[in-house]
Amino acid sequence: MTDQLKKYLTEDRSVRVQAVRLSDTWKAVQANHDYPPAITNLLGELVAASTLLAANIKFDGSLVLQIQGDGPIALLVVDCRSDLSLRATVKMREGHEVPTTGDMQSLLNPGGNGRFIVVLDPQRKLPGQQAYQGIVPLEGSTVAEALQHYMKASEQLDTRLWLSANADHAAGMLVQRLPHHGGGETDLALTEQVAAETWERINALAGTLKRDEILATDIDTLIHRLFWEETLIAFDPQSVSWHCPCTRERVANMLRSLGEAEVNSILEERGQVDVACDFCGKPYKFDTVDCAALFSANQTPSGEEPPTVH
Repeated sequence: MTDQLKKYLTEDRSVRVQAVRLSDTWKAVQANHDYPPAITNLLGELVAASTLLAANIKFDGSLVLQIQGDGPIALLVVDCRSDLSLRATVKMREGHEVPTTGDMQSLLNPGGNGRFIVVLDPQRKLPGQQAYQGIVPLEGSTVAEALQHYMKASEQLDTRLWLSANADHAAGMLVQRLPHHGGGETDLALTEQVAAETWERINALAGTLKRDEILATDIDTLIHRLFWEETLIAFDPQSVSWHCPCTRERVANMLRSLGEAEVNSILEERGQVDVACDFCGKPYKFDTVDCAALFSANQTPSGEEPPTVH
């Protein structure tokens, strides 16, 4: 079954409700990686959050969520494109043992230097345009709390998130109060009062959601269970998928950028050059003949950007 994200609006169009539950996409994220449960849960929650937020971007491009810290985990990153295709990875801090237990603060922010970073990166930029980057301190004990802090501090939007993950599923729900536009002063006051009541009511209903419930329940059942007394406007579901753009040619370009001397040094030490994509974990092997071909006179770089590798 295709992984999907579903969107709804309350009848007065003042509150957005979104839900996602991933299975195949989430298992593709974990393929070729062996994360312990504590890291699996954190990354899965960030994956679910990225799809919920990327579903609302108004441009062709990517939304990137990063949590950088000073603990055993140096970096969690999810890159979700506007078509809801995504990739994700974890970078462990060199010299640290991989922890089997812990929460977001103990794994990423024991020294208090953690940061939550949101990057909006249009695919087609205007001349001189740069990707937007918002950075806030890493606050809260969960990914949901950290994101809620970011949304309040940077976007000035009242947002609630419920996120959960295990080895089989990554799931989440977003409830967000939308800004009001138009109308006279009297109409605006009445509209804001109704919107405030709707926000409080939807929040109270969604607040009954439990971690195990969001993981075990399909979206339609979940929405009906929580909001059966509400009139919700439903939109067409959006498919979510795994996407990693790494190719052998991109890895070859990365090796060319290192230079022939560096590549030959690796060859002398190891007999071949082994490269694995940080995101999908796909291995790429270059033996002596392959490496010689990289720097032969008739080889020119293709112009592709190299992948992130280790």
